[in-house]
Amino acid sequence: MTTIHIAIKEIKQALRDRRTFLFMLAFPIVLILILGTALSNAFSGSIELGEMKVLYKDTGASPALGGYWDGFVKAVEGENVHFTPLGKDMNGQEEVKSDNYVAYVEIGDEGIRFYGSTRNTIEGNIVQGMLTTFAQRYNLVAATMKTDPVAAQAVLANASAPHDIVKETALQADKAPGSIDYYAVAMTTMIAMYGAMSASTLIRGERSRNTAIRLSAAPVSKAEIFVGKIIGSLFTNLACVLAVVLFSKYAFKADWGYHMGMVILVLLSEVLLAVAIGLGLSYLFKGETARSIVMIFTQLASFLGGAYFPIGQDESFMGWISDFSPLRWANVAINKIIYSNELGAALPAIGLNLIVAFAFLAIAIISMRRREAL
Repeated sequence: MTTIHIAIKEIKQALRDRRTFLFMLAFPIVLILILGTALSNAFSGSIELGEMKVLYKDTGASPALGGYWDGFVKAVEGENVHFTPLGKDMNGQEEVKSDNYVAYVEIGDEGIRFYGSTRNTIEGNIVQGMLTTFAQRYNLVAATMKTDPVAAQAVLANASAPHDIVKETALQADKAPGSIDYYAVAMTTMIAMYGAMSASTLIRGERSRNTAIRLSAAPVSKAEIFVGKIIGSLFTNLACVLAVVLFSKYAFKADWGYHMGMVILVLLSEVLLAVAIGLGLSYLFKGETARSIVMIFTQLASFLGGAYFPIGQDESFMGWISDFSPLRWANVAINKIIYSNELGAALPAIGLNLIVAFAFLAIAIISMRRREAL
């Protein structure tokens, strides 16, 4: 019962600190809005292509090839691809270098020469793919004409019909987070880790207020005080985290998926980890040094965990070192739960959080037992 009273006292004391409480709520919400709005294009899965202008020159194509080419040019006009004949005073390669056209093409009986632009690689690749298809179909028609003219006419009729340039079909289209969705998760896990800062003052604050000795002299065991403070800190920080989740879900329409229970378990384990780290470091370092180290750790974990920008899963040094960030564990697990329905992804994150949390709690317990007071 005493433990519960101590936990309630910690909750009331945290609620009275309005500046810290508002920081824990307003800071992540503002960042979700700013970063989610400013970086919305970075999370777009579509590419908008404008008009693709291609310059071409007929270097002496046969009538059959010339007629087939004219039909091809007319067929692709509806695909926002426009072929323009080379003028007398124009240099095709220089026009491409000047970025006036995405490509320059020379067509003749000896083949097709293609000159693409390094400034418009996507458009150039599309045009190159179209020309490759054109050449393959023409070769097919030429070969078929020698043996079966009737079949060749059927191929020509099919080739002249307009077709989509690119068709992409996914067997199982996975959901992908938008900018608001991504930063809703990233800012929530970040603010959960910020709980380490308030946890670093749970015991150190009693010492600075000279109340640690009075608590030690009271008819309350150290274990009751210790557990009560941890419960109070857990409840306060988890309440802030859940408030950010609910606000982002209903105000910003962020996607939190259909497995909120599992998501909350991951967040709860991270809050426990943050509280344990704050407590453990407050015993390992004295005075304001502990708070400074907690601040540095929190910022590094946020940066490496992808709180401010996405970090891909690659074999680079940044990708390797980011795996040591608790935020990375939580972000990866939550995103897999939301977008891939992989509930099992929560187990490694929860397990790692609990292992590290118990290690820091053990440090705090051992250090506290060696002291006469708290």
